[in-house]
Amino acid sequence: MKIKRALLSVSDKKDITKLAAFLHENGVEIISTGGTMKAIKDAGIPVTYVSDVTGFPEIMDGRVKTLNPKIHGAILGVRSNPEHMAQMKEHGITPIDLVVPAMVRASAKNFRDVVIITNPERYGKLMDMLKKDGDIDLKTRKSLAMEAFKHTSEYDAMITGYLQKQLEK
Repeated sequence: MKIKRALLSVSDKKDITKLAAFLHENGVEIISTGGTMKAIKDAGIPVTYVSDVTGFPEIMDGRVKTLNPKIHGAILGVRSNPEHMAQMKEHGITPIDLVVPAMVRASAKNFRDVVIITNPERYGKLMDMLKKDGDIDLKTRKSLAMEAFKHTSEYDAMITGYLQKQLEK
């Protein structure tokens, strides 16, 4: 399987342990945060705490946990760019190939190298494709990236509407 390392950090824990178990069984290193890590660990699945990767603790009630070059560089590094790969090696950054669904925009931006999933309903199709082909094809990667950007734009619109109502009071 081409996916070697995954970052799982979700608010909706639906089927996350099923996905984590599949990834672990297929040799994927799992990195996670707070509640997601606890759910994965409680299911008996090995998981690496994001703070062990970054060397920095989760702070501000978990609001700051993945904002670190060891995570961003691992997601945004373009694997076909020798300069990116050299910089990653120089700074001890190991690529992350799958993100569910933290760091959504960064992951979607680098869809050729990183698979982003924002919807638990997509886990089954992802697992099926990985079982069958050992990787995720480019069309699916683009579709997942588009879905991720749609997800963030809808979230942004919801926040905009909320703030607009607050200003009208």
